[in-house]
Amino acid sequence: MNQKNLSSLRSCCISHEFYKSASKNPNKIAVIHSSRRHHTKSTTEIDHFIETSPSHDHHSVYKDDVCFTYSEILEAVDSLSRRLRFILDGGADPYLIRPSPGSTPIDQSTNTPRVVGLYMVPSVEYIISVLSILRCGEAFMPLDPSWPKERVLSVVSSSNSKLILCGSTSFDENYSHQINKYRFLVDNGGCPVLVISMKTNLNNYFSSPSLLWPCEHKTLRPFCYLMYTSGSTGKPKGVCGTEQGLLNRFVWMQDMYPLCGEETLLFKTSIGFIDHLQEILGALLTTCTLVIPPFSVLKENILSITEYLQDYSINRLVAIPSLMRMLLPSLQSSYYTTIQTSLQLLILSGEILHLSLWSSLIKLLPNTTILNLYGSTEVSGDCTYFDCRKLPSILEIESLTTVPIGMPLPNCNVSLLREEIYVSGICNATGYINHDIMPLDTANFHPGSAFFSSIDEKESVVVFKTGDFAKQLPSGDLVFVGRNDRIVKVNGNRIALEEIENTLRLHNDVDDVVVTFKRVGEVAYIEAYVVVKHGRSLSCCIRGWMFEKLPLSMIPRKFLFVDSIPISSSSGKVDYGLLESSRCLVSDICSEMDEILDSNRLQTIKEAFCDALMVEKVNNNDDFFDLGGDSISAAHASHKLGINMKLLYSFPSPLNLLIALMDPKINVHKEIDMKVLKESKPLPIVSSGTHLKTKKLHTRLSNELDESSSNNHPPHKVLKMEDDHWNSISNHMCFCAITRCNKVMFGEKYDNINTSFQATICEKKGFIREVWRVNMESCVDASPLVVVREEGVFLYIGSHSRKFICVKASNGVIQWEVELEGRVECSATILGDFSQVVVGCYKGNIYFLNSMNGSITWTFHTGGEVKSQPVVDKQRHLVWCGSYDHNLYALDYQTHSCVYNLNCGGSIYGSPVINEVDETLYFASTNGSMTALSLKAIPFNVLWVQDMGAPIFGSLSINHINRNVICCLVNGHVVAVDANGSIIWRGITEGPIFGGPNISHVLQNEVVICSRDGGVYSFGLEKGNLLWKHDLGDPIVSSAYVDENLGLKSDYSQVKEDRLICVCTSSGSIVVLRIKLDCNEVEDFGLDVPPSGGCCCCGGRKPPPSPSLVLLTRPRVLLTTLCRYAATFGRVPSSLSTKPSSPPPLQLFHRVFRAPPVAATSCCH
Repeated sequence: MNQKNLSSLRSCCISHEFYKSASKNPNKIAVIHSSRRHHTKSTTEIDHFIETSPSHDHHSVYKDDVCFTYSEILEAVDSLSRRLRFILDGGADPYLIRPSPGSTPIDQSTNTPRVVGLYMVPSVEYIISVLSILRCGEAFMPLDPSWPKERVLSVVSSSNSKLILCGSTSFDENYSHQINKYRFLVDNGGCPVLVISMKTNLNNYFSSPSLLWPCEHKTLRPFCYLMYTSGSTGKPKGVCGTEQGLLNRFVWMQDMYPLCGEETLLFKTSIGFIDHLQEILGALLTTCTLVIPPFSVLKENILSITEYLQDYSINRLVAIPSLMRMLLPSLQSSYYTTIQTSLQLLILSGEILHLSLWSSLIKLLPNTTILNLYGSTEVSGDCTYFDCRKLPSILEIESLTTVPIGMPLPNCNVSLLREEIYVSGICNATGYINHDIMPLDTANFHPGSAFFSSIDEKESVVVFKTGDFAKQLPSGDLVFVGRNDRIVKVNGNRIALEEIENTLRLHNDVDDVVVTFKRVGEVAYIEAYVVVKHGRSLSCCIRGWMFEKLPLSMIPRKFLFVDSIPISSSSGKVDYGLLESSRCLVSDICSEMDEILDSNRLQTIKEAFCDALMVEKVNNNDDFFDLGGDSISAAHASHKLGINMKLLYSFPSPLNLLIALMDPKINVHKEIDMKVLKESKPLPIVSSGTHLKTKKLHTRLSNELDESSSNNHPPHKVLKMEDDHWNSISNHMCFCAITRCNKVMFGEKYDNINTSFQATICEKKGFIREVWRVNMESCVDASPLVVVREEGVFLYIGSHSRKFICVKASNGVIQWEVELEGRVECSATILGDFSQVVVGCYKGNIYFLNSMNGSITWTFHTGGEVKSQPVVDKQRHLVWCGSYDHNLYALDYQTHSCVYNLNCGGSIYGSPVINEVDETLYFASTNGSMTALSLKAIPFNVLWVQDMGAPIFGSLSINHINRNVICCLVNGHVVAVDANGSIIWRGITEGPIFGGPNISHVLQNEVVICSRDGGVYSFGLEKGNLLWKHDLGDPIVSSAYVDENLGLKSDYSQVKEDRLICVCTSSGSIVVLRIKLDCNEVEDFGLDVPPSGGCCCCGGRKPPPSPSLVLLTRPRVLLTTLCRYAATFGRVPSSLSTKPSSPPPLQLFHRVFRAPPVAATSCCH
């Protein structure tokens, strides 16, 4: 777009300019509705598609994407604009939903444009609606669907809207369902509603007289859009923005940082922010391609933006600084290198840009131009700009902590009056709807006003008093200093604290309130000081009550209770200094509620938490999952309380859970059993200020040994193997099963595990001794299944000899054995009632064996080898198992039938994993795909299929705190995928990965991965950052195993107990790693197999002379861990000893004992 075109654009209008630009490129892709699931392609492939795709070709850039050409949007805009004109002129549209029969026609005013509300998410329908309303010469008003309904209705009423358009997009479900969703706008808002969709009725032609372009009218409309912002008067204020202001902002950007039409842009900003308009105009007025991610995906996980930046090679991004700070860890990953080359311009606005963030961004994005813009909705979004390429030279002479906001845009007059910023010019809005513009000299008498009129020599000029203060540098650039009123910015949202206060005062139990703004470093948040009415108790649902009144960004992070609000004796105003200094004397909402709420019910919930977590005390605000809770313990606690487990994930603390259960407005799927609550034994009240103190760690199977009260002389502890010890284990741990990767399952008839077996020891000399040995006749290729029943502890395991046995762990006596048709290469599992053991074999059979005698109850035959451990789905009485024949099978163990099977295009070696909260099953295959399957109803529905880019052999794991699925790829990548199939983070090892990830609650938010390069890696579950790596020197192809039952303490580790991890290498070694949790340091204990031992290099080794299942014990490692050690190798030496260790504090890895490596034998295949 040359200078001549830019000059003519200032006198044109948006809809006309779009028509001219789009008409020249009718077949070009204008908008891409990105799917929830997309598969990474190269930038070249994307560019090629965008340039060559014909108008009739709707094959998406990625599978399930929906694309729209410029000609399609032009046709839809022409149709909808004629239709709107027909409706606004009083026509009867058959699809129009009116408030009541016989409503009066929509009135027509000639002086001001009529306001048409847009209640829809970012979509092509929204874009078409904006262009169509502008084409009609009227004004559009964005209504963010994420707002509370009460706020939406308030805005509709205040704006006197004549019509509301709602969109049923390609992201949505069926059309009729969407109509029902919008009924509240008709019934409660009293405004006609029209639901539009590109899938149904948007392209219907409506005969109507030709429309003049708005720029052809003799007089310009005073405003073309109405956007509501938080108001200092306590109510939202509607800003009347102009078309000239939007175009001026666009022309400046196109002049300084031009788009040539070949770029790809992203529409990701909520329609409640003014910045979203420039995302749209920047793309469509230059015929670029605009990518729109699903709004629901971004709402659930804003960090998924990096996926879209990467996968679509986005060239320009508009964002707030706090968002970019959240994205920094993802941008640091080597997986997102495409962003560094594709992102040409980063536009930051809405918040202070700190130097520390700018410094991080320029290191990660050295080729990206970064702009820092300043403005607000009242000035068309932006009125000053600063190009950060100037910053290094300014910092040579100026000492700054924030990036300057720069200089005025063209046609924007920015001046400082007593250091306060005043703005005038074409960028200004015409004012607030239903508010008069005051004379400038009366500003001091109208503190609620912001727009004033100033009369110069030629005309009256509207001036906007921003309330922001700044200083001017010698370069002419402005630097933001702050404000002297109570309007703040939180995550880019402009918030008037008075509006929150006025809302809280509407609560029946609130007498007075003061809301304050706090900033700690670069983190900003809101607090509320509340005075409760005398004789009234504060309702426990105040936070939930506010969710229905205000947007989420305006909900205070903390509520604090005071007896009164301190008032300054001199000014008569709130004394904020005294209020802040009294924080130590006030109580927050949680401690206040401790006294107000029904203590018996609260204590009952805490008792259920204690039982499930096996701890002695739980505070009111302790997070269930922070204390070690997982899906098993969550199911246990939910069952005991008689509630839906989903509630526990949504409200994980005792107090929040009780608030949710007592709030009638919260949808409780399964009501709490009040009889259970009333009859349960009360717990001692624990102050919310006390810290959690436990004798036992949060684990499913532990060894409780006597601890010495003396720290100077810790006793020597030996795990005894007599029958009475085994009986004590079985008595405490009735019906519990433990298998590979720390997977634990409880029996259906036992929902209360009373005692935890846990040991904490101090480091001294130890020893290992053999207890018993069982001949397995061939290679043992999988971990044992350990089952604890009333009769004792039993091991179930098979080998390449086709033998599958049950062994009593106390004495090594074989209870029964059965010979299967093929060799066993996978671990077994057990049904929920512990009646049958399920195991697969190399011949493709899946056996259901009686757990007590080994008799075959049922056999199901697949079309290929079964190397995947079956997974029990107790809720649906199914067993899920994959096969080499590329199919996943669902077997009903009650009816002995296959109820479902799915071909996934690759062999399934790893086990599936089930997230019971979302009722979703995930599985992966050797073709590199991961699939999500909804289990809510039969037939089961495939939610998404994600191509991970490399084969997957290991099992999957779920992080039950955020419900992400962790997957290991053969190419050495470790990937976290969310419930929608978006990749959250990607870690990289230096070798292939064949085993699955191990997530254990005792390792505190980390996942342990073993790689064939000989490294054991730990990645953070939240961001995928590498926490530590330990190199064993020998290839590893199996998963690690974490000892969750034994904690180690020594002189150099006083803060947290160390943990042990078992790793089996391909050289015939069993290595135990000691993890120091307080400093993320690692050392290894070598347990090396002698020359007669076997090896697990690639699924099997030539068997040794007498391969055996061996049970060993040592003071530092619990039984279940050692069972795995032994079974993995088929044969383990009868005794080994360890040497005492005292690692120097500065040495990261310290080998305590390591025997010479054993040469590996040849593979059996």
